[in-house]
Amino acid sequence: MINWPNKYHPSRTSVHVTNSLNVTVKPEILWAWMIRAQLWPTWYPNSSNVVFLNTKGPDLAKGTRFRWKTFGVTIESEVQEFIPCERLAWNAIGTGVDAYHAWLFEPGNILTEETQNGFLARLSSLAMPNRMHKYHQIWLENLRDKALTGLP
Repeated sequence: MINWPNKYHPSRTSVHVTNSLNVTVKPEILWAWMIRAQLWPTWYPNSSNVVFLNTKGPDLAKGTRFRWKTFGVTIESEVQEFIPCERLAWNAIGTGVDAYHAWLFEPGNILTEETQNGFLARLSSLAMPNRMHKYHQIWLENLRDKALTGLP
């Protein structure tokens, strides 16, 4: 279950997407790839230009602020929840988008959910209703595939 901040709870947002994937990879290896955000563009095609703003990295941690580009929008995010090998969540704020993206890592399964508010989020959801779901599934599948190669 996702620990939603009140303003991002699915009942209070215009967009809510859920994806999950059964996996055989250990959560520790999946986690290692997921928190190495600057490597996302090498294996997740819907991300680019990941830059840490308040730390050198290389890994995300609670409070890490980073700028990146996804779905054609430059986003600033801050890690809000960080429980190693279990939970990861960040906000995502950009022009017309105010979102919250959470991940749960469980033995045998990865779950990711995102909620969004903002005019661009609503417009994108109406114009291309399955786009976020499609790319989040790609993210999960590519994460699994990367983790199958071992640690980053």
